[in-house]
Amino acid sequence: MVNGKAISVLCFALFFFLTHECQAEEESIILSSEPQEYGSFKIAAAEAANYACSYTVAIKTSCSSSRVTRDQISLSFGDARGNQVYAPRLDDPKSRTFERCSTDTFHLSGPCTDRICHLYLYRAGSDGWKPENVKIYAPNSRISTFNFNVFVPYGVWYGFDYCNKYNGDSTISAV
Repeated sequence: MVNGKAISVLCFALFFFLTHECQAEEESIILSSEPQEYGSFKIAAAEAANYACSYTVAIKTSCSSSRVTRDQISLSFGDARGNQVYAPRLDDPKSRTFERCSTDTFHLSGPCTDRICHLYLYRAGSDGWKPENVKIYAPNSRISTFNFNVFVPYGVWYGFDYCNKYNGDSTISAV
């Protein structure tokens, strides 16, 4: 015959295992997020009159990147409502932008966004480039951090889209 105390311990152990297993699975989705190719991504046409907000974007180039890149680097980020900020060319080969182990800061204007939930980078050129992370400082919002730590492939929009996955989350950070 089974002891009542043994059943209680067994139930507690099962409960503990199931709740921690679910929690670990949920965390691993966030922690294992990797940038993806977005071949169908399109830049939204925006009128200059809609550029009411200023953003600061800090891009840290990985120490395992090429020493310097002459590649053309473009960036786009936005919110779940379709507001999008686009920078067609961030690089400047004369100023040694995107050197290995460096952080470059850019000041962009664009439409005002809600919580930033997607960010894509585009690279054209043959040098290669490996960003460590991109941080976006938006007005009236927390810092949005997107961790890459992989080489951006040539000729495709590459990055993160959490707009459907994290509705209502004020900080997007993929590790």
